[in-house]
Amino acid sequence: MVEKKLCFIGAGNMTRSITSGLVKSGYTPSLIHATNPSVGKLNDLKRDLNILVSHDNLAAAKEADVVVLSVKPHFMQAVCEELGALDLADKLIITIAAGITANRYNDYFGQEIKLIRTMPNTPTQIGVGMTGLYAGNNISEKQKQFCEQLMLSGGKVVWVEKEEELNQVIALAGSSPAYFFLFMEAMIANATNSGMDELKARALVQQAALGAAEMVIQNPELSAAQLRENVTSKGGTTAQAIAAFESGNIRGLVSKAMDDCVARAQEMAEQY
Repeated sequence: MVEKKLCFIGAGNMTRSITSGLVKSGYTPSLIHATNPSVGKLNDLKRDLNILVSHDNLAAAKEADVVVLSVKPHFMQAVCEELGALDLADKLIITIAAGITANRYNDYFGQEIKLIRTMPNTPTQIGVGMTGLYAGNNISEKQKQFCEQLMLSGGKVVWVEKEEELNQVIALAGSSPAYFFLFMEAMIANATNSGMDELKARALVQQAALGAAEMVIQNPELSAAQLRENVTSKGGTTAQAIAAFESGNIRGLVSKAMDDCVARAQEMAEQY
């Protein structure tokens, strides 16, 4: 990919995920600059990835071709207002914050900007992430391609045509690793409560989860439902477990969780 000077405002988990993916894929570390109020996170990024770090948002953004906003939504307005002192006409702004709409950023910056909204997830850090992207009409194809290549360094990407679809991306990919971790956590807890060594239980669960995901990937002609049915022999152990999940209304619970996730993203759009 064409390398540009990058500035990440904020040095939290998602900045680490993306910058780690970039550096691992061969991006020049000296072209990446991260800023943050606290020293600890910056020191960790400098030590682990050898990127530039500082506390000065304005200086870092001024030198950058691309500014990535990686702060929590309740800090976003203050950060954007600070950066609004710069002429941002020639810079691409990429945001990874949930909930805040593209129009709101123009208000925050006090000027019209070139903005791409993205929603990556934490597996980006190890190269198997998924990122949803949305670009407004003022974004060029070259800018879209650069942003796509940026996020592809950490996994796969999906563009959405309508901005509101990013809320579904949040429920399906941005937040969903936590769903799977919770499910795995519950399985491991059950095994250890029954007397199994925790390390053995974890090894069994994580490999089963990896295998299940790979079977979905490698069998695109088969639905998830069909793959489940292929494992579920009538009257067998898997059928008994599935029956327990169904009796607990797992589908309704998953649906409610995802709807609540989308609703929270919509609330955040109103809040910020």
